Amino acid sequence: MNLKCIIIDDEPLAREGMKLNINEINFLKLIGEFEDAIKANDFIKNNNVDLMFLDIQMPGISGIDFLKSIKNAPLTIITTAYPQFALEGYDLDIVDYLVKPIRIERFIKAVNKAQEIFEYKNQKESDTKKIDYVYIKSNRKYIKLNFSDIIYIEGLKDYVIIYIKDTKYITAMNIKTINNQLPQDMFFRISKSYIININNISEIDNDFVIAKNGKEIPIGRTYKEDFLNYVNKHLIKR
Repeated sequence: MNLKCIIIDDEPLAREGMKLNINEINFLKLIGEFEDAIKANDFIKNNNVDLMFLDIQMPGISGIDFLKSIKNAPLTIITTAYPQFALEGYDLDIVDYLVKPIRIERFIKAVNKAQEIFEYKNQKESDTKKIDYVYIKSNRKYIKLNFSDIIYIEGLKDYVIIYIKDTKYITAMNIKTINNQLPQDMFFRISKSYIININNISEIDNDFVIAKNGKEIPIGRTYKEDFLNYVNKHLIKR
């Protein structure tokens, strides 16, 4: 399973070096790079990020302060030229602390550790008893939704619209939050704004998914490779 990762570093050469290291590791997939934490913040809110490589000394807000501000932060590897911040970093439950210039063998050790933690967390989640429904709050009511009835979900900033046959429900929640609480074997995020119930797909072409209610949903460029890989795994071949 690939770890979707991002780089947050204000130094262009440092980002390039990190990208070279990431490209050497087959279980890492780079999905974004940012020169400051503010720009990264919006991306993390709206996308599933498994691992971030975070510099400390950056304009605006430091990496440490940024990490303190995030709820349910991704796994984090600090990358910095300042070793004196190591203790504070470990107090924030980081995976590892890499001092620049980063040696490749040290980088490999850190990302292997991140992979072990990631797989352990996923295993714990899969061992938890599965349920086939969820409750949402909509129009001051608690609505019980069976996962199998959900056709697709649309994200609109701090709200999501959940489409169920001829009905839709709006609830105050961003798309990343609801995606993290859905069963990953049933729901797939195919763009920044849409999650599809795999069981309620009618057709797929190269750029769109057709849901069973006829809705044509574009496949986002960032999500396309993972989604088509999933489809090909379930394709009956000659």
